[in-house]
Amino acid sequence: MDFGYSPKVEALRTRVRNFMDDHILPRVRQWHEEVHAGKYPVSFMEDLKALARSEGLWNLFLPHLKEDEPGTRLTNLEYAPLAEIMGRIGWASEAFNCSAPDTGNMELLHMFATPQQREDWLLPLLHGKIRSAFAMTEPDVASSDATNITTLVQRDGNDYVINGRKWFITNAAHPHCRIFILMGKTDPDAPPHKQQSMILVPRDTPGVDVVRNVNIMNHHSPEGHCEIVFRNVRVPATNLLGEEGSGFALAQARLGPGRIHHCMRSIGAAELALELMVERSQERKTFGKHLHQHGTVAEWIARSRIEIDQARLLVLKTAWMIDHVGAKAARKEIAMIKALVPSLHTTVCERAMQTFGAMGISPDTPLADHWTWGRALRLADGPDEVHLRSIASMEIKQSQETLGATAAYLTPPARL
Repeated sequence: MDFGYSPKVEALRTRVRNFMDDHILPRVRQWHEEVHAGKYPVSFMEDLKALARSEGLWNLFLPHLKEDEPGTRLTNLEYAPLAEIMGRIGWASEAFNCSAPDTGNMELLHMFATPQQREDWLLPLLHGKIRSAFAMTEPDVASSDATNITTLVQRDGNDYVINGRKWFITNAAHPHCRIFILMGKTDPDAPPHKQQSMILVPRDTPGVDVVRNVNIMNHHSPEGHCEIVFRNVRVPATNLLGEEGSGFALAQARLGPGRIHHCMRSIGAAELALELMVERSQERKTFGKHLHQHGTVAEWIARSRIEIDQARLLVLKTAWMIDHVGAKAARKEIAMIKALVPSLHTTVCERAMQTFGAMGISPDTPLADHWTWGRALRLADGPDEVHLRSIASMEIKQSQETLGATAAYLTPPARL
């Protein structure tokens, strides 16, 4: 395994970093001012998207991008360090048409869409003309286990009729959101992992009721993490994505690369937090010494550097494995980064916030916003505990193939 960045990737990292510095960072204050004033999407986003596309920094996340599709074809390993740079500013990835949940939805459509679905939804997403949402999580069940999902998708002649309630549906409040990929049960009597299917639901379909945009840690996201009720929502049977009963398999295909994207953006946020902490520690003094000269702050800096670099290597390994052996074979590594990185994200942000003091929890730094999203990621795509349980289960299963092999390393006391 070689995680070194190729000359191609190094050149792209420089270009993305320069774009961030020249065009996105100067807009941060304006973004906040417009969003707080209720203007969303912000006035300059389409200009940023057009500029990024003209510079060839567009749709960088699709390893199987076709020649006639807009963007730059990169492997997961090649895209990962670019996602890290974008993660330094929470909304930056939209400018490159690389923001979740659109990326995962485009991956699904790229793999499983019919020609008509591709024409209607994939191409507008690839061109950045519309946004999308992925409707899986439900308020009344533990949705980290997808077999619990209760939303019904019932066949009625040439249509499917959908009834259910979803929530924390990211992007559903975005004015440009035009399509939901919904996961529901088409056959409650089938084996547990064959009951679910995915279906395309246009946002303006009668019966789709966006009830509210749920705040996260009292933090408002303008694109939304919405609660949605689907009441007798009728869509054509041709809107089925893949086959009936394939929903669980499609979800797994979607979540693998998506978790790499989330994790690398988190590492970018943690890297920024460390940089801010290091600078702050050299600017402020307490009790006659700069902050970095106090043992606690010095340890925070050191541990943050060690932990960020460790996490990055594990995510790059996971990206390499998905590229070479597929998401299914890399499922343990995918679970490992999902359990590790959001916790790292919040830990480094907390250290930086503490180093800044009161300013660290104010809007004068990006730390509070980054911490809030990092905390949410410990639940998004499944809580830490589910991934830890999966990792432990895989370790136990693997050990059973050679059970007893370590007995020779034990040195029990001699028998009398």
